[in-house]
Amino acid sequence: MSRVPLIDPNHTTPDRQALLAQIHGAFGATPNMFRAVANSAAALRSMWGSFGALGGGVIPARLGEQIAVAIANRNACEYCLAAHTALGRKAGASAEEMSAAQGGASTDPKTAAALRFALTVVEARGQVGDADVRAVREAGFNDEEIVEILAHVALNLFTNYVNVAFAVPVDFPAVKLRAAA
Repeated sequence: MSRVPLIDPNHTTPDRQALLAQIHGAFGATPNMFRAVANSAAALRSMWGSFGALGGGVIPARLGEQIAVAIANRNACEYCLAAHTALGRKAGASAEEMSAAQGGASTDPKTAAALRFALTVVEARGQVGDADVRAVREAGFNDEEIVEILAHVALNLFTNYVNVAFAVPVDFPAVKLRAAA
């Protein structure tokens, strides 16, 4: 049971209704996470705006979902692990690629570097070093992409914390968390 109410899109303020209608249009349903965040119109605008901005960024959706899965697993966020595994499959990743990403790995060296960097940012709480940035740059990422990877990390921390702190019920096909390596 969620620790905050899951806002009913039909019984809320007009500004929240409009945002939740956009979200429903994008997903074909209104995921529980957004219904929980809708307790704050400002937080909902922030989250949905971030998803939109990063969705139009230079990092491909598939890599964004792999980053999300790695961070979700690291933060023990069952909701985000389930949601982003499904979204990663929709973005063209195989089940094996999403499973590997859950553990922070990939057979593609560039993707593996992005996942290592993202998890380093999470584990070090942003206190990365020159070598960490150099490694992701040497893997083929430019500065725009590196900053976007960091933005994906920040957004996923927000969503992980919402779902874990508020015990938001998972409404995507469940995926089992794995122990961190």
